[in-house]
This record gives sequence, C-alpha cells and structure tokens, in this order.
Amino acid sequence: MSEILLKIDGKEVKAREGMTVLEAAQRAGISIPTLCHHEKLEPYGACRLCIVEIDMRGWKKLVVSCLYPVAQDLVVTTKSEKINRIRKMIVELLLAHAPDAFDLQDLAREYGADRDRFEKESSFCIHCGLCVRYCAEVKKKHAVGFVNRGANREISFIPEVASKECWNCKECFPLCPTEALQAAYVLTEALMSHTRQ
Repeated sequence: MSEILLKIDGKEVKAREGMTVLEAAQRAGISIPTLCHHEKLEPYGACRLCIVEIDMRGWKKLVVSCLYPVAQDLVVTTKSEKINRIRKMIVELLLAHAPDAFDLQDLAREYGADRDRFEKESSFCIHCGLCVRYCAEVKKKHAVGFVNRGANREISFIPEVASKECWNCKECFPLCPTEALQAAYVLTEALMSHTRQ
C-alpha cells in the first residue's frame, strides 16, 4: 500500500491508502470526538461528531471523518468556530435522548452545549449502532438490532437469540456511550416478554 501525505490542523501526517481521516488523525495524536466509532467495527458515521472540514485543491466541504478516505495533499481542519458550532448542536440533540450520559456531559462542557435546548425524549439511545454492529460483525450472533424508522427508531434485543447468547456475553454493554445499564434494561425486558409467551 502506498503512503499518503496530508495535512491535519497544519501538521503533516503520513497515512496508508485505505485509511480514513479519523484513523490518520488518531495515529498522529490528533483528537477528533466520536461516539459511534470503534476500531474493531466497520465505519458507520452515525453520531456525526467527527465532522471536519476538508480542502482538496481549493474545494472545501464538511465531511464525517470516520468515513472519509485520506487522499494525497488533502488539507483537514478539525477545529474551527464553524465545526465547534456544529458539534455543539449535535451534542445538544443527543442530550435530548440521553441527558445523563457521562460522555455527553463531558462533550457538553467542552463545546458549551445547552443541556435543555431541545425537549427531552429520553430513550437513552443515541443510535450509534455500536451494540448492533458489535454483535453482528464481531460476535456474528445478531442478537440485537434496530427496529422502526426515523424518530421511532430504537434498539431491540431479539428474544429468541438473546435468551441463548446475551447473558454469557454482554460484550456490547461497555461499548454503549449512554451507559450499559440501559442495554441491560432493554435486554431484560426483551427476555421477560419472551418467557411470558
């Protein structure tokens, strides 16, 4: 694989072909916030917090760094007034779903986000997909998945599979950025409804 040179926040960074901007930044010690990225999983781009601005030969645009591939002579800006404003809005939207999540509270302080900007719709799930993707991609069990669409989308454990697999695994719980207790609650609820049938 060929080596690629790009600039991130003014720093020359070496990357390998096929890497994403987020991976290149992380390897260079440049921090970009993310809630849905995990090194063992395929990039997903759900949380949008890793948004950056790229400049490719004078052409600028905002991209999600966990999905955007590195390219020769790419110029990346990870912090600016515009980027921070967008991240602040994203954090405020996520806080409406998981107001007590420690990771979100830390990000709220960092970006000056208003915890009460949006009406609370506490589902405790920010749809990062970490649990769903980990179960499918790493464990190959498919015991948890998304149900419904749009504003009604949520995670759900598949009782028939979860009853056999989840109690001895629970590897997805610590991945959850809005606390593992919510995952435990949803799993317990799914298994209880399965045993009542």
